[in-house]
Parts: sequence; structure tokens; C-alpha cells
Amino acid sequence: MAMMQRSGPEATGLNLPAYSPEQQRPLIGNQITIGRRRHSTGDTPDIDLSVPPEDPGVSHQHAVLVQQPDGGWAVVDQNSTNGTTVNGGEEPIQPFVPIPLQDGDQVHVGAWTTITVRRD
Repeated sequence: MAMMQRSGPEATGLNLPAYSPEQQRPLIGNQITIGRRRHSTGDTPDIDLSVPPEDPGVSHQHAVLVQQPDGGWAVVDQNSTNGTTVNGGEEPIQPFVPIPLQDGDQVHVGAWTTITVRRD
């Protein structure tokens, strides 16, 4: 939704999906990639947003969740086309700068995708 609010005429043709089931994925490993599968090379991110309903505002290599030394997580935008925001921020975060996340923080990517970070 954040990208649609910031965009001009190109956002006019985008329609929010009627239904998108909530998905949950465990945060395993040191980093988790967020993006869309690249069919030409077969590269698939850990969180693949090319599955229906595909979010057309998500770059192939959009962002990365990176585990911090204290066990927490940070989000790093990978210089994506439409940017990444945290907790409904008006301006996208700076590319390649880790932004620490707290339990319950929301990472917004693409036209309508929101990822809520939960620590167990």
C-alpha cells in the first residue's frame, strides 16, 4: 500500500488482490532474502512474492532480513525500484543501510505486501 500511496499515474492500474492468505515463515539462518523469482535464471528468494497474488511492485532482489549479533533482526533494502518502508513510514529507508527491527515491526515492500516480524 505504501508504494501505491507514493506513486503517481503508474499506480492507477494496480488493483489490490481480493484475497491474500496470511503466510508464516520461520526466521532461520543469518539472512532471509525478499523478492520475486527470476524465471530466466531460476533464482528464488527465501520469501518469494511472485506467487499469486503476485505483487508487481516487488523487485527481484528487493530486501534482506539480516540477523543481528544480539539475535534480533534488521531489514536492508537492496536498492529496490519501489523502496522499503518500516511501520508505515512516509519515506523509504536508505538502500544498503540496516534498519533494526523490534518484535511486531512491519516491513512494507512492493505495492501491498506487509511482512510482520515476530520473535518467538
